[in-house]
Amino acid sequence: QVQLVESGGGLVQAGGSLRLSCAASGRTFTNYNMGWFRQAPGKEREFVAAISWSGRSTYYADSVKGRFSISRDNAKNTVYLQMNSLKPEDTAVYYCAAGRRGSQVSLYSSPHRYDYWGQGTQVTVSS
Repeated sequence: QVQLVESGGGLVQAGGSLRLSCAASGRTFTNYNMGWFRQAPGKEREFVAAISWSGRSTYYADSVKGRFSISRDNAKNTVYLQMNSLKPEDTAVYYCAAGRRGSQVSLYSSPHRYDYWGQGTQVTVSS
């Protein structure tokens, strides 16, 4: 089992920044690629970003490319999502997820690649 706990969400004005964190515990963190997804009210969960177990490879949804950055600190068992130039349409509950490594990181845009999910953290961007 892997337990994931997100933090760092909140209310921010459009154009502002937030940094989400996801702390992992349980099994070996480097056995997993990590991802961030989000779900807005009335919408399906959508992919945001993914990072390989080593941190060397990343992949982003087009909607966040150039604004968001995913990173990880394997010594701290933590993955981060730095969100800049936030827009009202970024408002959602953000979830981190862990999926066993073994495939190229672009394939981790699918939620089916993931075995464990956090409870989510709310991000609200006001206009």
